[in-house]
This record gives sequence, structure tokens and C-alpha cells, in this order.
Amino acid sequence: MDAYVVIAEVTVPSDRLAEFIAHSLEDSRDSVANEPGCRQFDVDVAADGSPTVVLYEVYDSRAAFEAHLQTPHFFRWRDATQGLITATRISYLHRQR
Repeated sequence: MDAYVVIAEVTVPSDRLAEFIAHSLEDSRDSVANEPGCRQFDVDVAADGSPTVVLYEVYDSRAAFEAHLQTPHFFRWRDATQGLITATRISYLHRQR
């Protein structure tokens, strides 16, 4: 196993999309900068203009991801986006090389 990958596809209200993206980008930057086990954290939006956001996260291990869920910046993101997400699909994967 090379890495632990989390892909979260979420839908938010169209009129709150920019707000959700701003909070997610802040969490992404803090994760990569401050978590040694976070290798990558991308915030992607649907090319078709729908209010769908994909959070693509790569960690050294599941333990590194679990540590991410206990960070102050994650708690800020969770609190700021609470109630914005109307649908979620999350996949947990092991990267193979």
C-alpha cells in the first residue's frame, strides 16, 4: 500500500458554492502545510457548472487521515460548512503502485 486516499464528492446549494470552496481551500492549505502525513489535498469543482465539489485527499496512512480529523483547521472547516452539504459520497481507497 502506497497511500490512503479519501475522495469526498459533495453537493452544496449553488448560492453557497463559493463560500464552501473558500472554506475547503483553507482546510486544504492548512492540511498540506501542517500535517506531515497529508501528501495532497485538492479541491475540485464540477466542469459542468453543477454545485458539486470533490475533495481529493492523499495521506501516508489511515492513521494520518484519522489525525487530520482531530486538527483545529478541520474543526473550523466542519463548523463553517455544517448545513451546507446537501449530499455526500465518500470513498476510501488504498493507492497501489
